This record gives sequence, structure tokens and C-alpha cells, in this order.
Amino acid sequence: MKNVKILHLPQLFVFVQACFAQADFAPYFYDNGPYSDNGNLALFSLSEDTPVGTQIYCLNGTDPERQEVMYGLSFDPGSKEYFRVDPKSGNITLVEELDREKQDSIDVLVSITDGRSKVIERVTIFVMDANDEKPEFQNMPAIINVLETTVSGSSIYSVEALDRDTGSGGSVTYYLQNPQSTLFAINRHSGVLRIRAGETLDYEKTKTHFVTVIVKDGGGTFNGKEQFLSSSATLTVNVIDAQDTPPSFMGTPYFGYVYEVSSPGSEIFTVVAKDGDVGNPNPISYSFDDGDDGVFSINRTSGHITLLTFPMYLKREIFNIKVRASEVGPEGRLMDYGVATVVIRVVDLNNNPPTFYGEKGPQSMFELTMYEHPAEGEILRGLKITVNDSDQGANAKFNLRLIGPGRMLRVVPQTVLNEAQVTILVEDSAAMDYEKHHFLTYKLLAVEIDTPERFSATADIVIHLLDTNDNAPKFSSEYYIARIPENSPGGSNVVSVTATDPDSGPWGEVKYTIYGSGAELFLIQPSSGIIYTQPWASLDAEVRSKYNFYVKAEDTEGKYSLAEVFVTVLDLNDHPPAFNDNFLEKTMVIGAPVKIEAVDDDAEVPNNVIQYAIMKAEPDNNIFDINADTGEIVLKSYIKSMAIIQNITKQSDFTWSLVVQARDRGQPSFSTTAVIKIDITEATQLNGGPLGSFIMQSRNKPLQILGMLAGVISLMVVVTVIISTATFMRNKKSNRILPNRRVRRRQRKQNNWNFKNPFKTPEAPGERFRVEEEEREPEVTVENVNYNNNVSTVVRQWPPPPCAPSLPPPPPPYVPGERQWAVPTISATVAPRPKKKPAITGQDIMNKALVSELKMRLEQKRIQRHQ
Repeated sequence: MKNVKILHLPQLFVFVQACFAQADFAPYFYDNGPYSDNGNLALFSLSEDTPVGTQIYCLNGTDPERQEVMYGLSFDPGSKEYFRVDPKSGNITLVEELDREKQDSIDVLVSITDGRSKVIERVTIFVMDANDEKPEFQNMPAIINVLETTVSGSSIYSVEALDRDTGSGGSVTYYLQNPQSTLFAINRHSGVLRIRAGETLDYEKTKTHFVTVIVKDGGGTFNGKEQFLSSSATLTVNVIDAQDTPPSFMGTPYFGYVYEVSSPGSEIFTVVAKDGDVGNPNPISYSFDDGDDGVFSINRTSGHITLLTFPMYLKREIFNIKVRASEVGPEGRLMDYGVATVVIRVVDLNNNPPTFYGEKGPQSMFELTMYEHPAEGEILRGLKITVNDSDQGANAKFNLRLIGPGRMLRVVPQTVLNEAQVTILVEDSAAMDYEKHHFLTYKLLAVEIDTPERFSATADIVIHLLDTNDNAPKFSSEYYIARIPENSPGGSNVVSVTATDPDSGPWGEVKYTIYGSGAELFLIQPSSGIIYTQPWASLDAEVRSKYNFYVKAEDTEGKYSLAEVFVTVLDLNDHPPAFNDNFLEKTMVIGAPVKIEAVDDDAEVPNNVIQYAIMKAEPDNNIFDINADTGEIVLKSYIKSMAIIQNITKQSDFTWSLVVQARDRGQPSFSTTAVIKIDITEATQLNGGPLGSFIMQSRNKPLQILGMLAGVISLMVVVTVIISTATFMRNKKSNRILPNRRVRRRQRKQNNWNFKNPFKTPEAPGERFRVEEEEREPEVTVENVNYNNNVSTVVRQWPPPPCAPSLPPPPPPYVPGERQWAVPTISATVAPRPKKKPAITGQDIMNKALVSELKMRLEQKRIQRHQ
């Protein structure tokens, strides 16, 4: 029996598998049909708008021997690789964009292998169309020529467009842009462009038409949304002119003049006419129809009108001559014609230009001296100007204009006939500023209105301005910002202000003064504007770091302006950090930090930013860590109990002395040190059930404990009120009359408290603690025993807590010379109201017992250490 080997089931399977290792069958794909998303990709189709990165298919196959299979995917050499496959899962992902119009099918080699055998299949993936192609014009844009006599409704062009998409996305429909405002119409299906019914082309109105044709496809899906695509192109239609318009005169109406010095043969006027058919114009022939009286002639080819006699023999002052312009046909025959009227006027010769006169005759320059900013509308009476034109009638009519800087002055009258007195008025008083212009120069211009010569004359007007005190001093800035170190001596320069007064002479002199609530420590030099500190001033950023006051710039006549000055006293590192006491005593519970705090009286960072460090610790340096920013001292992370500390120090005393340094970050840096005496103790696990656990977990959250106690008391009060109300209502309904009697209660027997001490049973447990009752409001004193001594105690008003039982144990005896120890795990003491004692429940007694047990244990440890 010892030589028999029993094969268990897994070993038997391996054995059988080894026996059939020679019979290896190739893996194969599942053929799930063309509409499946897994299998061998047979007859699989894919839309061309599929986003890159989409998982499009999952290769799915198996191996007869149930071996793990791996999938592969490849393409023919030189082909673009559109897909990528995950060898294990068979998931196929699209990695290149598809375009059916470029390639509508993709050949792919898919493979499946079990590590021994590999099966490869060639499959074709069909790319399905999406509406992603715009229709494209085949014969546009184009330019065509159409005769203006083409009949309405005639076809003039056939537009062709092609959309490479299939289905409805490949069908096209033609439209015209703004069809209501064009002379043309298009067949929506064939694209044939015609002249709209009832419309004709007119070369004389419009020589060229621009027709915008829009072609739109039938719509289709793209990226899962219905989409219609369109294109537009412009067809330029040039209209060919036909001979159907008579000649027309250019530049009408026509006016000509005959002057007194004109001689026979003088050219008076020239008329110009053109054939209305400008595309193929005919020559023009000119002739008189009426009104020439035989004293004028016209050149048939050029249209020049000439005088045939001397002006003195003319019998009329105005001649209205009808001139005909006729087209000359190819055979020389006169065809269509047009008629225009030429008005010729006989006028006197204009041979006298306008002339300006002063007090002593003709004058071309006038000067005046005056103060700046005269009243608007004031007349410049120092200018005595007269203008005259010696001609008569229309030849003596002219306009006056004043040309110069801005619109400060205005001339009246503006139109003169023969002669007038010229008056210059002030229009813009503010612009006549001495600081901008010491003198003003104007041109007074007289120009004839209705004469062909348009004679003119000019005169210079020079105005010298005198200054007045019209400007107040102006500061270079509305406010000034200055910075000065706090240790600057008295008389130090702070900032220089600048104000300028553009007035001249004494009016431009500026005097500076300062005033305001922040100006008492500063002075200003009246002439230079330099602000400096008082000789006795001592700036201290810790006392006050910001000053602002006003500076006043005033000229000799009292005109002034103000600016505000902001002075910042820059803080220097002139205060070292300081502890409230250089010797501090702390009690540390294992797992809880002890915080110390120093204060730096500097005003700004980094001068008042303090970093803490432990310089020395006795009896061992490697037991504490300190947070450099907050000053929290904690035990090393590996110290979890008092036993570890005792193993490190080999001493029974758990009191450490630390030298802690507080250093600021200023330049130069200051530091100070303090000695911290730390007594280490261990938290006590109370046997108080859930309440005890809650107190231990919340020992660093005194408000949470008090809140829980207040909630319990409130619940008890509510229950008592409800029960009392229900009793009262029941008695009221039953109409009972209760006797008025006085109930005297027996005094409750006072029981001594016995506490289970895990360390030692006290000799007189009934005398261990005592609760003194005083006539005062309840007060809750919250004290964090591991917090810095610099932080003051927080006192809050709180609802009355449960009263302690009668005759509690007395407090432990006081040992002279020893400091009072604080309870490390309890952060509040409760002083009850003596008058109204609420009912004491079992839960309240338990709370009192837990607190008292903690106090008792700590006091016993302290007494044992000093025995």
C-alpha cells in the first residue's frame, strides 16, 4: 500500500491533457452575420462620419481546447491603416478618418491564434455614405453675353452642379438668391436660367447683371444629425446694346455769356450729345431749331456755338436757342434726335475785384491788441474795415469769409453787394487763450459769387492777446504715493509734489501748503513742493503705518487746486518675538499636542512671522517634535504609552524641560527663548459605558460634552412639562377639587460615594471631593490644558447643569509648594445653581462619577510621586 500513488482529479486532468497534446485544433471566429457588432467582421459596414477613437467592433472567437486566444488585424502593404485591435479583448477602434468619396471599402486581414495555430481571414468593410459633401458647380462661375432685345421667358444659360454623396444627399436643387429683385428665374430641377416672364433687358439701365445661384442637396445624416449642404456661385450676364435709344445731351442745362468786349467769331458755348445706344453709338450732327436770331452759328460736328456780330448790335439781353442733336446712320441718313435749350446772356464786363479799405485808404493788414477771453458776441471795435466792389449788378456781389484757427471769430455781413462795413465778432471766448496763442492771425477773404472770373481779395488780421490770471495751479497727479522707513530721522524727505500754473508773471508763481488729519508729522517747502518729516517726528509702523493728507497749490490771487498724499511707513524688523513668560508649565496627554505662542510686535510680514524650534530637551532630546509655524509640541510618532517613555529615560519622573526658540523671519532676524516644563501623562480609559467612551473621545472638545449634557437636561424638562400638562388637563376634565395641603418630605438619606479606582482604593472615599454651593449664576469655564498659557480663559454662560449628589467626597489635601494640576482629559468644570436643584437621574450620577474618578486618579498619582 505504500507504493500505490493515488491521482487526484486535477492531476488526472493534466495527465489526460498531456495524452492528447498531439491533437491541437485551430481556433476559429464566430460568424454572427452582417448586422452583429462582434464576430469576424464579415460583411461589416461603417458610416464615414464615425468619430476617430470610436470602438466599432469586437472580434470574437474561441479555441476548441479552450486555450486563451489572441486577436490580430493587418492591412495590405501600402494601404492606409484605419483600425487598431486590442489583442486580448478583440475590441477594434477607428484611428483614421473615413471618406467614402475617396474609398468606399476597406480590405482587412483579421487573425485569431491560440499560441500554436493562427487563422487569418480577409474581410471587406464597407464605408457607408454620410451627407458630408457640398454640391459643386461644374460650369460656374461664368460670364455670358445676352442681347437686350432677347424675348422674355427665353433660356439664356444651363447651370450644372454635382454632389458626390449618394441617396438624398446626392440630389441637387437650384435656387436664385433674392429671386424677387432679379430679372431672371431658374428651373429648380434642371438648372435652366431664363428671363422672367414680363421682364426685359435694357442696356441703358443696367449693362451687367450679377446672378447668384444657390444649389442645395436633398439632406442626409451627418454625425447623427440631419444636415443640408449648399453652395453658391455667381453668373455674370453682360447685356449687349441695340440701336433703340435717341441721343442725349451731356451736362445740361446750358448757359453761355456774351461780354461787352466779345468780337465776331468768339466761341460762346459748346454743347455735347451722345448716342443713347452707348454699346454701339452712331455719330452726332448738331443744328439750330429756333431762337438764334441769325446772330449765332453752331458747328455740326463739334457743337461749338460762335458769335456772328458785335455785342452792341444784339437786340436782346437773353437768347433761348433750341439745339438739335441727330444720329447719323451708316448711309449718312439722319435718324433719331434729341433737343436741348442753350440760354445765352449778354452781360457787362467784370473788371473790378473787391478791395479792403482802412481809415487811410486801401489796406491789406489790420492789427489789434486785446485781453484774452473777451465776452462772447463782443465786437472788435479796434478794427475799422470797409470792403468795396466798383462793378454793378451781379458783378458787384461777393461773399466774406474769415479763415483762421478754430472758430473763435465770426464776420458779418457774409454777403455784400457793392460796399459794406466789416464787423468782427467773438464767437468762442474760451479758445482765445493767451497760454495757447500769444497772437492770432486770420485771413479776411472776399470772393465774387456770380461772375465767371470770381475775383477775390484778402486782408490779414493780426490780434495780439494780453494775459490774465485765468488758470489755477494744476498738480502733475491727482494723488501721490510715498513710502518711508520707520527708522527715518526727523527732517527726512518723503515725496516731492509738482504743480504748474500756465499764467505768466506773478500769476504763474505757486505756493504749497499741506493740511489734514494726517499732516501733523510732516512739513512742505512752500516753493519747491518737497514734503519732509517734522524734525521731532518719530515714525513707527507698529503705532501707525498709513498717513494721508492734502497738499494745496495756490497762486498769488488765491486760485488753487488740491492733491491727496498717501504715505506708508515701511515696517522694519525692530521687535524680537516675546513669550508672555520665559518659564511655562504644561501638561501633555499622550496623543495630544501642547501649544506655545510668542508674539512679535512688528507690523508687517515677514517681520512678524515666527518660526519655532526646540533648542534643547532634558532628560532626552529625541522625544519631542514642534510645528515650526504653529508652535504645537507633540511627542514622536512612535511614543504611544508611558512605558515607552520610561524605557527611553530609565526614570520614573515624566517631567521634561524644553528650551524653545521663537525666531522671526525679518532681516536681520531676532529670536528669544523660553523654558517649557512639560509633565507627560496618559489618558485614562473610563468604565462609563457609551457615555464614558463619548467623554474620552471628546476630551479635547469641552463644548461638545456640555452640549450633550444640555441636550439631555432639555429633553428631561420637555418630558416633565408634557407630563404636568397632561395631568392638569385630566384633572380639569374630571372636575376634581384637590385639597390644599402642605406636603412635608423626609430628608433623603445621604449616601457616601464609592468609586472603583483601578490604581488604589482611597482611605476615605466619602471625604475625597466636596462641591461648594454659592449664590451665583451657573458658569462654564473652558480651559484647554494643553494650550499656551498666553491664551486667556474663555468664559461662557450656559444653562444650569445637573446638581451633584449631597455630601460628595471632599477634595484631596493640598500639598504646599506644589502647583495645581489641571485635568488633562476634561476641559470644563460645572458650578451648579444652589437654589433650584433639578432631579438627578442615573445618567447624571454616572457623569459626575466619571469626572470625579479622573480627578481622583490624577491626584493620587501626584501624591504618590511626592511620597
